[in-house]
Amino acid sequence: MFHKDRIRLLTGVALLALTAPAYAQEEERDTIVVTAQKRTQTLQEIPQSVSVVGGDTLERLNATTFEQYLSLIPGLSLNSTTPGVNRIALRGVNTGGVASTVATYVDETPFGSSTALVNAGILSGNFDTFDVARIEVLRGPQGTLYGANSMGGVMKYVTNEPDTEEYSARVRAGVESTKNGGIGYSGAGVINVPLSEQLAFRSSGFYRKTGGYADSIGAAITGVLPQDIFGPGAPSSDVPINLVSDIDDDVNTSESYGGRASLLFEATENLSFRLTGLMQDMNTDEASSIEVDPDTREPIIAPDGGFVRSRFADGSNEIAYRLYNGTVEWDLGFANLVSATSYSTFDQTIHDESSTISGGIVPATIDLFFATGPVDVFLDQETDQRKFTQEVRLSSPDNDRFEWLLGAYFTRETGKITQDLNAYDEGTDNVVVDGATLADIDINSIYKEYAGFANATLHITDRFDLTFGGRYSHNEQTAEQLIGATFPLLVAPVPFLRNTSDEGVFTWSVAPHYDVTDTVSVYARAAKGYRPGGPNVLPADAPPGSETFDSDTVLSYEAGIKAQTPDGLFGIDLSAFYLKWKDIQLITSVTTSLGPLSFNANGETARSLGGEFSARLNPLEGLSFILNGAYTDAELTADSPETGGIDGDPLPITPKYTVSLNSDYEWALSNEVGAFVGATYRWQSKQSSGFVDGDLGSRLDGYEVVDLRAGLSFDRYAIDVFARNVFDSDALTSGGNANGDFPFGGTAGVLRPRTIGATLTAEF
Repeated sequence: MFHKDRIRLLTGVALLALTAPAYAQEEERDTIVVTAQKRTQTLQEIPQSVSVVGGDTLERLNATTFEQYLSLIPGLSLNSTTPGVNRIALRGVNTGGVASTVATYVDETPFGSSTALVNAGILSGNFDTFDVARIEVLRGPQGTLYGANSMGGVMKYVTNEPDTEEYSARVRAGVESTKNGGIGYSGAGVINVPLSEQLAFRSSGFYRKTGGYADSIGAAITGVLPQDIFGPGAPSSDVPINLVSDIDDDVNTSESYGGRASLLFEATENLSFRLTGLMQDMNTDEASSIEVDPDTREPIIAPDGGFVRSRFADGSNEIAYRLYNGTVEWDLGFANLVSATSYSTFDQTIHDESSTISGGIVPATIDLFFATGPVDVFLDQETDQRKFTQEVRLSSPDNDRFEWLLGAYFTRETGKITQDLNAYDEGTDNVVVDGATLADIDINSIYKEYAGFANATLHITDRFDLTFGGRYSHNEQTAEQLIGATFPLLVAPVPFLRNTSDEGVFTWSVAPHYDVTDTVSVYARAAKGYRPGGPNVLPADAPPGSETFDSDTVLSYEAGIKAQTPDGLFGIDLSAFYLKWKDIQLITSVTTSLGPLSFNANGETARSLGGEFSARLNPLEGLSFILNGAYTDAELTADSPETGGIDGDPLPITPKYTVSLNSDYEWALSNEVGAFVGATYRWQSKQSSGFVDGDLGSRLDGYEVVDLRAGLSFDRYAIDVFARNVFDSDALTSGGNANGDFPFGGTAGVLRPRTIGATLTAEF
């Protein structure tokens, strides 16, 4: 919505075995604990669908990003063509808007914007997984305990705490090569230092360079622009276009680096303080989408056999995360007090080559009005968010009759998007007209939220309990925008109205849970979640009623079973759900004095139904099989003319079927040497990436992928080798565009080509 749209327009399942290495002892699997309900519980106790992926498993699979551990989490969908620019969805709750439907947490820190004004829907926190204890995925809605934007669910990164008892250090280095692409390498390390019996410090850091696999091959855009497209001041004849892209290899190379530091002070047996800081940067020169034939959707192949991504001038996309948290835990005897104070920042800087905007209208018009030679046009965009949160919780001790939790939450968020469109003499840093900006757009927003929540579990019998809760949230928002330009096709600086909004929403959940036996339990859950509405940024002559939009809500009904054999050799989790989505938030447009402008609005309804499963089998010591999958039938239940969708259209980026099979075998070669081998097979059915039939990528074919891995472990060292996408599938993973912005008419996301690598780990 705020990337190129404005410029163009102005111009159920817990993965039990995967939370530990394949060779973990059975008693370790039985004691998996999570904090999904903001108290420590085992997975068996939680009356909802939760997936948990442990840090050891992530390292075993060399999985550090969404794309690499997607198959481990049934019902999770991803759309991503640039590192750090990700849209995630759970159980199909997604219509492609700019506000998020999945909340992201790092320990006690909520990350990302709560509004639809800072592009949170496509900027989900993609945190590196080195030195995390586990990833918890709670399927939604989770409105009672996690509030806004959790109607699809919650993704929570739980980091390793400092250890006051033992010194430890570990380093890890890796290298990989991608078919028809570049070399990548990585390095990471962590150290834990007990400073006293009560004080400990833990610090980790990483650097990763990922080789590109798309080439810019000097393709050309040629043609003419009809004179009547320019409006007032139109030229006397059609305008020719002739743009030729650079010639360069592996243009979508990227790098990511960062670290985390944490200090734990256990003042007494009942009182502890933890301070944590995290930073992560992700930089790339080009998106990882590739050019495809708009008719056949077949990838365009470069002369060396690789993919094509035309680049007309150097650009960049830089993303920076910063998180700071202070958590106090105090056991008061009658209750446990937790205070979590957090401050986080998100910055995205885009220097985007935009010579192809609207098929060449912008550069051609610059040439007409400024009488210049060939030009490069860049969109310079800054997206900044600052977020302060304070949460205080008071919870009862574990009790076999009644357990309760009370909490209060406050957040203040400021957001800013600035966009400048500038023209440069081709291949130089010289602006076409000194001091002139073709377009200048600023959007400023403030979001405040106050919430109170409560949750309780009543143990009616030794085997039957009832968990219920509620939350009331009230938010207040302001937003304003200013557009200025010297570009003749645009207008003089235009003030927009400063719009405000406020609303209150009550969310709730009810979940009965019954232990059939000590190893078999069944549950049901009904819950409500929401996503905040807010103000729109539109000029004063926008139609009445477009100034604000309302929150949308999801009502969920879920039932499931969690079971395993007494010996732990076989386990299965099953869940089924039905979601009803009301007042869905959509992007539409309205005609103003500036022409058509996009804004947020409320549509009608949608629904999602289906289920997830995970089955684990350990037939032999050291051998494990994990089969998991999901069925998700998500669709509009009313026409959505704002997006071109009609009743019955599937919701975007949601394959109806997904299945994965993970198998690992570990054995001892000697008393000092161990070995393992493993494989992952994943398959997903076709999916939609848009509502309008005929758009590039509106229907994407299904695909299957095979990954392999093996390794040796010694006393303090281990070496792993891996191969991803072994059979080199070139399946499309997301739709792009078909508006003529690229020589071949469209772009799309694609699976990364076959990548082979190795890692070496040393412990001290």
